[in-house]
Amino acid sequence: MQPRTPLVLCVLLSVLLLTSAEDLDCTPGFQQKVFRIHQPAEFIEDQSILKLTFSDCKGNDKLRYEVSSPHFRVNSDGSLVALRNITAVGRTLFVHARTPHAEDMAELMIIGGKDIQGSLQDIFKFARTSPVPRQKRSIVVSPILIPENQRQPFPRDVGKVVDSDRPEGSKFRLTGKGVDQEPKGIFRINENTGSVSVTRTLDREVMATYQLFVETADVNGKTLEGPVPLEIIVIDQNDNRPTFREGPYVGHVMEGSPTGTTVMRMTAFDADDPATDNALLRYNIRQQTPDKPSPNMFYIDPEKGDIVTVVSPALLDRETLENPKYELIIEAQDMAGLDVGLTATATATIVIDDKNDHSPKFTKKEFQATVEEGAVGVIVNLTVEDKDDPATGAWRAAYTIINGNPGQSFEIHTNPQTNEGMLSVVKPLDYEISAFHTLLIKVENEDPLVPDVSYGPSSTATVHITVRDVNEGPVFSPDPMMVTKRENISVGSVLLTANATAPDSLQHQTIRYSVYKDPAGWLNINPINGTVDTTAVLDRESPFVHNSVYTALFLAIDSGNPPATGTGTLLITLEDVNDNAPFIYPTVAEVCDDAKNLSVVILGATDKDLHPNTDPFKFEIHKPTVPDRVWKISKINNTHALVSLLQNLNKANYNLPIMVTDSGKPPMTNVTDLRVQVCSCKNSKVDCNAAGALRWSLSPVLLLWLFSLACL
Repeated sequence: MQPRTPLVLCVLLSVLLLTSAEDLDCTPGFQQKVFRIHQPAEFIEDQSILKLTFSDCKGNDKLRYEVSSPHFRVNSDGSLVALRNITAVGRTLFVHARTPHAEDMAELMIIGGKDIQGSLQDIFKFARTSPVPRQKRSIVVSPILIPENQRQPFPRDVGKVVDSDRPEGSKFRLTGKGVDQEPKGIFRINENTGSVSVTRTLDREVMATYQLFVETADVNGKTLEGPVPLEIIVIDQNDNRPTFREGPYVGHVMEGSPTGTTVMRMTAFDADDPATDNALLRYNIRQQTPDKPSPNMFYIDPEKGDIVTVVSPALLDRETLENPKYELIIEAQDMAGLDVGLTATATATIVIDDKNDHSPKFTKKEFQATVEEGAVGVIVNLTVEDKDDPATGAWRAAYTIINGNPGQSFEIHTNPQTNEGMLSVVKPLDYEISAFHTLLIKVENEDPLVPDVSYGPSSTATVHITVRDVNEGPVFSPDPMMVTKRENISVGSVLLTANATAPDSLQHQTIRYSVYKDPAGWLNINPINGTVDTTAVLDRESPFVHNSVYTALFLAIDSGNPPATGTGTLLITLEDVNDNAPFIYPTVAEVCDDAKNLSVVILGATDKDLHPNTDPFKFEIHKPTVPDRVWKISKINNTHALVSLLQNLNKANYNLPIMVTDSGKPPMTNVTDLRVQVCSCKNSKVDCNAAGALRWSLSPVLLLWLFSLACL
């Protein structure tokens, strides 16, 4: 029977205890778990610091050592060698040893070292400098440490659970995530010996710790003791390169910025354990393009990743740079920047932004322009130079006319593509008033200048404008010409005398007149003196007259070379004269020969003249030709009257003369025959054949009568 093992001597691959072998012939692992190393007086490369003793109890075949710091190595005989001054390494490192039969971890504490990074002791959350105290329970477990990325063979033992009071026939049982919960099957336990083994490669970046539970059970599966927590910690390896996740990286810095100005920050991510050097990143600039005026225009903080300017403000001048855009290849390296660290690169684009440190300057002090009188539009483009960035308000020009434009005849605008000032005439110029104009124009930027730069005399220019005389057309005065006349004035009546003058007063020109548009052909104009008279009777009721106004156009032609023409408008307002007699409607009516209602028709009257030469109208039967006791006409209102019979008539056609008179002074009268057809009306049928008349229906007469009443 195997001797009983004290709790303080539990053998685990990852337990970091000061062990005793009193009760065991051989304990696999390091014979000493914790070492304290005092810094030497001087650093000697490849000098052995201490000797580690590891045994797998089976001859140490294929023994391999791994050190958590790249600044050390362990030779095959267990000699620990420092590759650099250990005072700059840190306070704690770990040595992992393994053979096909066993593996273990030893902790090395450097006395006087810098606290560069948190030790694995902080991660494991237990001290390895003292023995594990005996628990009241009989199941003894300690955290198991397993390096990630282990290679075949699998499964391999990684630790052991001890139960000093386990009844004979009982078995160990392991549960938790990684055993019977997803991800299943990673760990298992030998139910008889308590050996814990791993079945596959672990990845710390997928899962850094596993919380398992150990218990013992009898042959029937009943739990005897437990569950007791078992923590498995995956030790990080530097198996992840840094990555730049947030690109593209673009930074801006104003030209002339002081040395040390922060441009941007570049940060990378490393998936390895942030508590180890595996994820401790350092940054540097691998390449700068272009490399002028200095190959070292920028510096990057190796720890923070801040990119700052390192050249003087004078060199950071956008206008003198070959290219105002720089591309930096930034490298991030883990393992605190050591050569053994993994790297990643990204491109940082830095744009030197423009500030308005150059005022615009005219390319010439004086500009010349010529414009014809009466013309409008752009007459000259004023050119300027500006060294600032064309894409900014520091380059875009704003022009102002500061003198020589009292009549606001000129305006100036900026061409957005060329930055030129487009000087335009917006009010026609008159050669006879002024043949020359002189403008003083200044140019500024849209953005204000920086305080140490000002606008100089080259930011103003003079524009000399010559107005060229042209033969302008004569101008009628007034235009339009207006006159009021009664219609029907006698032919040859003088309406007015047109007056046109030539603006070119210095040329002493003569003017001739002619008719341009006379729709009704009523007018004539004297070509010499412009007298307008009538050639026909003016009629207000003519279709060429609108709202009692007749419109005609006349031409005035000067004697210039070539001749110029001006157009004048004549508006004749025609006063109404009672020259139109009224007329009646309708002129045909029907009535039944046996009608009980002897009303024949409602008559209406209209007149082309205007009030008071129209209604009220007087309706009468022209009696000299009509029997007195047959027909009757009665007034309804000022414009309508009712014609009715005094007795029934035989079927026949009757002409009834109706006389209607307007209210003009003197009045005008019109006599119109109303044709009345007396028809046979039986069984709702109207028969006018016997009367020798057309078939006129009563329905239109009744509808007309109703319409006439609605208009009263």
